[in-house]
Amino acid sequence: MTPWLAAARAVGVEIAGRHADDVDARGRFPAEALSALKERALLGLLVPASEGGPGAGIADVVVICHELGRHCASTAMIYAMHQIQVACLVRHAGGNPWLRAFIRRLASEQLLLASATSEAGVGGDVRSSVCALDERRGRFALTKQAPVISYAEPCDAILVTARRTPQSPPSDQMLAVVLRADADLQAREVWNTLGMRGTCSNGYRLAAEGEIAQILQVPYADISAQTMLPTSHLVWSALWLGIAGEALSRARAFVRAEAKRKPGVPPIGAARLAEAMGELQSMKGELLACLRQYEAAAGSGDALSALPFALAMNNLKILSSQKVVSIVGQAMLICGLEGYRSDSPFSIGRLLRDAHSAVVMVNNDRIVANNAGLALALRDDPELLA
Repeated sequence: MTPWLAAARAVGVEIAGRHADDVDARGRFPAEALSALKERALLGLLVPASEGGPGAGIADVVVICHELGRHCASTAMIYAMHQIQVACLVRHAGGNPWLRAFIRRLASEQLLLASATSEAGVGGDVRSSVCALDERRGRFALTKQAPVISYAEPCDAILVTARRTPQSPPSDQMLAVVLRADADLQAREVWNTLGMRGTCSNGYRLAAEGEIAQILQVPYADISAQTMLPTSHLVWSALWLGIAGEALSRARAFVRAEAKRKPGVPPIGAARLAEAMGELQSMKGELLACLRQYEAAAGSGDALSALPFALAMNNLKILSSQKVVSIVGQAMLICGLEGYRSDSPFSIGRLLRDAHSAVVMVNNDRIVANNAGLALALRDDPELLA
């Protein structure tokens, strides 16, 4: 076990899990858990050693998301979304002095990054923008109607997508780092949802200004294909695996209690538990296979932009988001009323509500529609081990 995972496990067990029900009930930011992650220097994990960070890899972040997902899904999702932004910055900042200095600040001050990629008026397509960068005298300004910006209030900076210029087409997007202190956030919609309530993903009118140097010069299309999408699908799938694993841990404890209570009588949920464990094993295998695929491709922009790679990552998201709901639902059946209750040690309710967010967080139907186009362009692949 790495010291980072050990630290994350301590945060999960001692802090995030202890406050998870309150975070969920009140729909509040899990401040205690994020403070603990910051104190243990886990926010800047991906920052290279050359920029003052520990230089951890994506696998380290994936295992931490999985661990946190077992204890508090909202904490895990916030950590995952933050690390997605860090990964984009680290990979695509290039030699930009402002961005390099910001990355060093991220490591030394353990800054928390949010994102504003969704926008009203684009039909849920994060690869299109209405808002645009308005450049004047070495500075830019933007205004964005964002239906959701997770943890916008407590974050330190927001990575915002916008059209390159007011004359650019919707798909010609860039990514800008907006410091929270320079952002004017006017609340529009309140995050009152079934699950993932602690992410506080409220809607805002975001207005901001900054230096031109705060804009990543790599087109957002490349950032999205090479880093944001694959990283998102890996860390999300990891935390969903954590939710599913925790649900089955409670189901296993329930079955063991039943077996102890009625010696010699096979618990009615034992067979279903075995079946669900197989599904969990399959979910884990798919995640690890895609993680290895990403690590193998990470050094090549062409490999990361290849159609088979994009299809594999999209399918990971679709399959993981479906399986977490199925597995947690199986756990509910195994535990019966004890799982359905909110005041039972075998309660599954919060886990099930959080799990249901997976299929709508970048809606699976939208990803399937994208996959349909990719599948048509793919060549046949008859080789099993190629």
